[in-house]
Amino acid sequence: MSRTRAARIAALCFVVVACSTVAETGRSRIAWLPESYMSELGAAAYDQETSAKYPVISSGPQYEMVQRIGKRIAEAAKKDYAWEFRLLDAPDVVNAFCLPGGKVAVYTGLLKVTQNEDALACVMGHEVAHATAEHGNERMTQGLIQSGVLSITDLALQSFSKMDDTTRATTLEALGLASQLGAILPFSRAHESEADEIGLRYLIRAGYDPHEAPKLWARMAAAGGERPPEFLSTHPDPENRSKRLEELIPRLLAEEKGKRMVKR
Repeated sequence: MSRTRAARIAALCFVVVACSTVAETGRSRIAWLPESYMSELGAAAYDQETSAKYPVISSGPQYEMVQRIGKRIAEAAKKDYAWEFRLLDAPDVVNAFCLPGGKVAVYTGLLKVTQNEDALACVMGHEVAHATAEHGNERMTQGLIQSGVLSITDLALQSFSKMDDTTRATTLEALGLASQLGAILPFSRAHESEADEIGLRYLIRAGYDPHEAPKLWARMAAAGGERPPEFLSTHPDPENRSKRLEELIPRLLAEEKGKRMVKR
């Protein structure tokens, strides 16, 4: 067997082995990177993004609310992470994030839109779901795959086609755009929708009101201003998102209630 063929078989076996399932939804995924490595990246980025850019608030009612929600959501997620929850003094930043390994940050600007603890728990549950479902690992894996495919295509165009350098470069650029629109962005929207669903489950398990989620995204839509068309965005349209959440809530409430009854 040639080395090239052996390498291809090994790569294929690696992809098959790297396939796994998101526990909460059953979706199949490909995530190549070790979770321990992703957690190290998350911890390093966490300190850079929080301590270096914005003051960290470490006391007061808002801080206590973030810690309270964080503890309850982490318990609902049942993931053995080194959890941290930071409130950042950034009144103009309407955002929150959770990095791999359970490093969560909430910007104070978000609190103007969430307006209550249940709604903030919606956002934090959603962000935690990105980490527990290993969406960051998937996105990095997609980038590795895309880079490899484009490199192979470039070699093939040089070896087997009569394209000049300009035409080949244009073709590769078009392929890159097609993969961005056709795979990476829609996949990112799929991640957002999956995080919505998993986050709702965490919300229900933690004892918060899931009906605040559609109301929150309605407020987000009102505060969002001009947005790109949904097919060019990594996030679902807020109105579509709100509607889907309303449809999910009765099913997830019933399923989570059923799980509690079985445990008893």
